[in-house]
Amino acid sequence: MIDIRLIRENSEVVKENIKKKFQNDKLPLVDKVKKLDEDWRKEKTKVDNLRHERNKISEEINQAKKNKDEKKAKELIKKAKEIPGKITVVEGKAEAIRRKINEILAIIPQIMDKSVPVGKDASENKVMKKVGKIPKFNFPVKNHVEILENVGVADFDASAETSGKGFYYLKNELGILNQAMLQFVINFMRKKGYTYIEPPLMVQKKVCEAAEDFEAFRTKLYKIEGENLYLIPTAEHAILGMLAGKTIPEEQLPLKFFGYSMCFRKEIGSHGINEKGLWRTHQFNKIELFIFCKPEDSPKYYEELQKNAEEIYQALEIPYRIFECCSGDLGDWKVKSSDLEAYRPTTKEYGEVGSLSNCGDYQARDLEIKGLNRKGERYVLHTLNNTAMATSRAMVSLIENNQQKDGSIKIPKVLWKYTGFKVMKKV
Repeated sequence: MIDIRLIRENSEVVKENIKKKFQNDKLPLVDKVKKLDEDWRKEKTKVDNLRHERNKISEEINQAKKNKDEKKAKELIKKAKEIPGKITVVEGKAEAIRRKINEILAIIPQIMDKSVPVGKDASENKVMKKVGKIPKFNFPVKNHVEILENVGVADFDASAETSGKGFYYLKNELGILNQAMLQFVINFMRKKGYTYIEPPLMVQKKVCEAAEDFEAFRTKLYKIEGENLYLIPTAEHAILGMLAGKTIPEEQLPLKFFGYSMCFRKEIGSHGINEKGLWRTHQFNKIELFIFCKPEDSPKYYEELQKNAEEIYQALEIPYRIFECCSGDLGDWKVKSSDLEAYRPTTKEYGEVGSLSNCGDYQARDLEIKGLNRKGERYVLHTLNNTAMATSRAMVSLIENNQQKDGSIKIPKVLWKYTGFKVMKKV
């Protein structure tokens, strides 16, 4: 959630940020939080005064007993016994106010980076660059489903029968290709000095709530019935939760992780889940990059994370573009964000295959993940994440861009040592 001090000290900055995100309906919330915060601090002062009074009376009781003034001691003891009840009542009021404040803070947008382009919605997102050569074909282009079914390495009909739409069977060379892409990225990121993580596939609700706008995202999450657990939609959540409640000495920062996991999403929305194939699925393999760092360092690690993902797609020779999110399309928990979109010759369009985010202190604040400087001062860390690769979507682009006239698929050279073959074809 957003830092309450921003509203205490810079409420106009918070309001201007809300306006840039075209969420004017949230403007009254800033003043509401400010008033609630004043009320909360008054109640906290009352608690502090009552505790001070309790300590003072305790001293007076001891003095009365020393002076053998039994009458006064009895009166003071009676008065002292009334204070804990008063403290409980006032603390209850303070806690109720604090809960209201946190509920509102959770829906007030994070302060965006100044470089974020202002725009109302996704139609105003900004193309930052295009990289790679768009292939030209002298034969009718097929989509990845047609290609894979013809080669006999995927079964989407059987998976629909066993599990429903949005699932798939990878067979023979396609399964090997999936693993080859994962191994390539794992080795690539290890050479970059990132720490490899295989996280839990379920996390508690508090982690989901800290990671992003939970109410907006919950329709995409799979809930474990009878448990306070959700299947992870990305390794980001589990890696974030790994340091909950921890304080990291500054000399150990930054902490750079990359996590491989299966990911699970309902994908309920305007696109539906009826598209056959690997592009939009309920279950997929993904390697996620994640960094915990000092606040002043998050901009440079944002650039580093983008560079990592770009180098991966360049090595795979997949054409892509970088699409920066404008203010109106930027998630409320993000300071800055961009998407990496791969080219698909079947649609003649670019489609999202990865998302990069600087989440500032939004995620770490909720889970109390802090840094400790050499002066002994604690501060909330910044968190960043980026998709290194979601293999299902990456394979779609790889397959469609590398299809051959005879129906086979060329494998990029960088993967040969992992696949053991250079071409995927019908046997």
